[in-house]
Parts: sequence; structure tokens; C-alpha cells
Amino acid sequence: MLTDRLDDVAVADAAARMAAAHGVPLLLVAVLPYSPAPERDVRPDGAAARAVLGRVLPCIGRARVGYIPAVHPGPDAPGGRLRAATGLLVLAARHHSPVVLASRNGPAGLDARSLIEAAALRGGPSVHAVPPAPRALHTAR
Repeated sequence: MLTDRLDDVAVADAAARMAAAHGVPLLLVAVLPYSPAPERDVRPDGAAARAVLGRVLPCIGRARVGYIPAVHPGPDAPGGRLRAATGLLVLAARHHSPVVLASRNGPAGLDARSLIEAAALRGGPSVHAVPPAPRALHTAR
């Protein structure tokens, strides 16, 4: 699950390693901010999805695993955080994904804690929390 945050690279790297170890393709779900669209245009914004996915494609390429791109609306969508988390788990289950990796520090409603809570309530894929990538400390001298 990718949310256009710095932690996406750590999540994608962990997912790519897991997929490579099992020899399976990776389901990359780009979570885009919710925006009410006119009924005639219900498709997600392709440019925004490509931007989110583009940040992590280098680490996916290094792992030499295939990937399936998908898009999911963010937690601001009608229904609240558990509905957004449940929707993401349904999407993962629809693609036969047995494991979902999410950032511990993800956006409220789609962080690992919310996904684990939704999985406990409805069942579905196993959810693993990925710690944030270590930040380099720079000191000015």
C-alpha cells in the first residue's frame, strides 16, 4: 500500500523482497486522496497514481518482481477510516493477496493499525506493519 509519503519506499522495498522470496508478483495499491468526482467521471486520476507508483518502481525493478498496479480512495472518502481500511483489504483479497504491508506511520485510517483492526473485524489478508525508513541525520558544521 502506497500513500505518497516518504515511508512508501520502505514499504515497497519490504514488499518487493517478500514477493521475490515467494516468486509472486506484487500488488501495488496507490491510495489517492478522496475527491468527489462527477458521476460521469469516476475513474481515479491516472497522473496522480503514476506519481505515487513512480517513486517506488526503482526498488521494485531491483527486486526483479512483476507488479500489478491498483488505486484505492483515501480515508477521507465517505464512511470513515474503518470503511477505507476494509475497502483496501477487500481489494487485496480480490487480487488473491494473502499479505498486506503498510507503514506504521501511514495516514490516519490507512496506517497498519487501522488495517489490522479492520482485518480482525472482517477477516481477510494478514497485515504487517513496516517501520519507517531510517532518516539520515545531517549536522551542520
